[in-house]
Amino acid sequence: MTAHDPVIACGNCPIRHNAICAECEADELSMLERAKSYKTVPVGTPLARAGEPLSHFSSLVKGCAAMSRTLEDGRRQTVGLLLPSDFIGRPGRATSPFDVTALSEVTLCRFERTAFERIVRDTPHVASRLLTMTLDELDAARDWAVVLGRMTAREKLAAFLLNLAQRQRSVRGMARPSGKILVALPMSREQMGDHLGLTIETISRQITALRKDGLIEVPSRQDIRILDYDALAFEAGDDGDGAPIA
Repeated sequence: MTAHDPVIACGNCPIRHNAICAECEADELSMLERAKSYKTVPVGTPLARAGEPLSHFSSLVKGCAAMSRTLEDGRRQTVGLLLPSDFIGRPGRATSPFDVTALSEVTLCRFERTAFERIVRDTPHVASRLLTMTLDELDAARDWAVVLGRMTAREKLAAFLLNLAQRQRSVRGMARPSGKILVALPMSREQMGDHLGLTIETISRQITALRKDGLIEVPSRQDIRILDYDALAFEAGDDGDGAPIA
């Protein structure tokens, strides 16, 4: 830990009710408190490399990271977007199956790998929460296959914005979005293209089209305001139960 790294009590943590510790009782939180450390890294920092050992498992406290796979010919596909409360690492696996890279400055709540594996064995609430998060990720991966395989460019972008709105509000403990919502974009247009399997030119064209159709505003390159959540959900083919995972 450096002078730049925060020290946050578990009870005051902004991801307390969404992260791996969400179901923990006071005594279990105390055990996690003793085991954790924090690390803040700049944009572009590799948080994990595919096939290489992971010395620590981590929850994102602040920032955004991309999980990706690079093919032998250099082509890259983003397979997941990690936001606050998302978890990096899997107990029982000493290596990462994917590259994970910080898309912004990222603060991590870290646990030494073998110590965390002992916590999972000894703490039913941590194990239960980990199972819930893993099953949620499985559902998300299935949804993502639909996004990449069947949606048009317009539908992909709409689904991406809807999901960001939902996830950002969930971390803050807010209800399902409706009406006008300001969405903070955690990535560049180019990174959005990598994530959605589109070119940066297509991303720019679709943002312009949604803006001209009165569905969004673009107050800055870091923000998009959804003007009518339900109308944008209709564009993405969402039935109201949730947009595909980003």
